[in-house]
Amino acid sequence: MTVQEAVAAAYRDEWGQVVGTLIGLFGDWDLAEDSAQEAFAEALRTWPRDGVPRRPGAWLTTTARNRARDRLRRDTVGQAALRQKALLSSEPAPEEIPDERLRLIFTCCHPALPFEARVALTLRTLAGLSTAEIAKAFLVAEPTMAQRIVRAKRKIAEAGIPYRVPPAELLPERLAAILAVLYLIFNQGFDEHDENRALTGEAIHLGRVLTHLLPAEPEPRGLLALMLLHEARRETRISDGVLVTLEHQDRSQWDRALIEEGLEILDEALAGGRTGPYQLQAAIAACHAVAPDTAHTDWSQIAALYADLAKLTPSPVIELNRAVAVAMADGVSAGLAIVDELDRSGQLSGYYLLPATRADLLRRDGRVAEAVTAYDEALVLAPTEAERRYLAGRIAELRPGGKLSER
Repeated sequence: MTVQEAVAAAYRDEWGQVVGTLIGLFGDWDLAEDSAQEAFAEALRTWPRDGVPRRPGAWLTTTARNRARDRLRRDTVGQAALRQKALLSSEPAPEEIPDERLRLIFTCCHPALPFEARVALTLRTLAGLSTAEIAKAFLVAEPTMAQRIVRAKRKIAEAGIPYRVPPAELLPERLAAILAVLYLIFNQGFDEHDENRALTGEAIHLGRVLTHLLPAEPEPRGLLALMLLHEARRETRISDGVLVTLEHQDRSQWDRALIEEGLEILDEALAGGRTGPYQLQAAIAACHAVAPDTAHTDWSQIAALYADLAKLTPSPVIELNRAVAVAMADGVSAGLAIVDELDRSGQLSGYYLLPATRADLLRRDGRVAEAVTAYDEALVLAPTEAERRYLAGRIAELRPGGKLSER
């Protein structure tokens, strides 16, 4: 491994720990981030000469802490006086440096912050992404994202949001907020946009961190397993800019190592006997991952898992997914009955997968004209180019003159 690769690996593995330690010491988020950046820059200058330290994280934390103290000494007398305690605090030995990432995760994802701010602050402070990178991934202007991060930090200070792990009675609620942030980050990267692909890796990395920090909690493992099982098939989801549905993906190209890891982590989570929504979603993904093809997928099990999921987190989207599983297990008419009920309820108005699902079921039932009408409706609502190309292809196949696919 080259020095540059060692620094890059340390940045990925240690950034959140270094920043978290400095926030805990000085209470200043900007100072912590700036000093951490200086420490990594110093590593690039000195490690080629002196060699990579035996414990890169401890070296970076010590260097960043010294940079922070130097900055504070250069501040005005009034500011320095307010931070005198931090300046005079004793420096812990490397083996005594605690893992601050858990406090950092819970603070970034505090429910008092707007959800968008939690996402941005997590990626900036915990994962070390630049403001420009976050803005690009979420399709907003860089100044807008910068203001979002600034407001989040200001809110933490003004509202007195504690930099700590919440007490036991608040842990489930706060943990759910963290998992929602990580899954949104993952899903933002799980599309055809190349510039977003790194987000799935960041979400999986943060998921690994969280499972390490909270080993007794099963839901972080459930989320990590879910992300790994989805990531295993990401390379087969898009072909020449067109969405490839699960049914037609080349399963020989799925990442078997990620699948095996996801299945193992899911087993560990389920062994705890406290089944949660992410574990159920991972179990559904596992059913697809182990099936050789669509015909040999355990659709009855998937339908049952969706029913269990709906009891924990009632949602019309979950019910729509259950409709597909029911159609595959019990026949198209049974699935269409669920879709029609969802349509009448109006809960999924404007959601393109409702007409897209109806179209697919109608096509399977041989009701071509109705299927084309539903595909047309879905095409207008589809949010990505890959999905629009897929739907347009289905319409072309089904309309007179087009080739009627058996798929």
